Amino acid sequence: MSTGHISIDLSAVAANWRALDAKTTTETGAVVKADGYGLGAVRVATALAKVGARKFFVAVAEEGAALRKALGDEFEISVFAGHMEGDTQLIHDNALTPILNSVDQIARHMKALPKHRFGVQLDTGMNRLGLEWDDWAAVAEIVLSERPSMVMSHLACADDPDHPMNPYQLDIFHKMTDGITTPRSLSATGGMLLGADYHFDICRPGIGLYGGAPFKDSRPVVRLDLPVIQVRALDAGEVAGYGNSWQAARPSRIATVSAGYADGLLRAMSDKATLWYDDHPCPLVGRVSMDLLTVDVTDLGFDPEALTILGPKQSIDQLADRAGTIGYEILTSLGRRYSRQSVSG
Repeated sequence: MSTGHISIDLSAVAANWRALDAKTTTETGAVVKADGYGLGAVRVATALAKVGARKFFVAVAEEGAALRKALGDEFEISVFAGHMEGDTQLIHDNALTPILNSVDQIARHMKALPKHRFGVQLDTGMNRLGLEWDDWAAVAEIVLSERPSMVMSHLACADDPDHPMNPYQLDIFHKMTDGITTPRSLSATGGMLLGADYHFDICRPGIGLYGGAPFKDSRPVVRLDLPVIQVRALDAGEVAGYGNSWQAARPSRIATVSAGYADGLLRAMSDKATLWYDDHPCPLVGRVSMDLLTVDVTDLGFDPEALTILGPKQSIDQLADRAGTIGYEILTSLGRRYSRQSVSG
């Protein structure tokens, strides 16, 4: 094959969900937006449904419609973007639960789809999505009388357990919602790890399901193997890649690997990342180009057919550190040219 191959360990996804679920006494859903963080929302949700997940969360209605078609009718699928202009038919036909974020969305939903299931998001200080305090106070009585599926908010700094924003938002959420009987939800993965005070009635793990920080006990989910197209010998002093940015300090063997920034391997990891052959590190040398990497395989002592960039020796977060980003971006950037296969670990 001339394209990279992603192996997705669905048993690890399921194990991560069970491990996070065991940290709470509340209901645990699953966030499968961005096509299951790049791994396939349908395959991920199907695996999680088998181990007990009944609530799934997506970003937009189109994602929800595709998931409904695959899963059937017995699961709740909530849409974080809420009820957007033009989404009414999709929401209705696919029995989606929009999480309403504004007074305008509430008015739109109640006019277009009266009695249709919905949730509500409150802004507790992140200033991204959700009703602010005054708007919520003005509409809470009417909204709650329609029996929403949940009232939720989102933590801005949960990946840092000592950040003062966490208790601040927790306090605001209590002040905005204490006394209501509607199920409440505040925590994604990071919030679940902050402890029971943050769990409320429903938790919404995302990145922790896929092997990412801050869930340090998560099992790795993704392996990415890249084929070697060609290996060439360089003399000391020769260069590799665009801009002559790397120069051989010794006689070297350089493997040209089929992947690049068009496949989600960010240009920022140029000269910084490592690929692996079993336990042997092979440094990425020169710039990441659109379709190709150049990798120093001199110390292997032989020419490999493929190298691994995500796997037992390098997690999504370790690779992200090399690129100055986060594991979320590494996962969701994995390109469409890679073949994908589900495996059991």
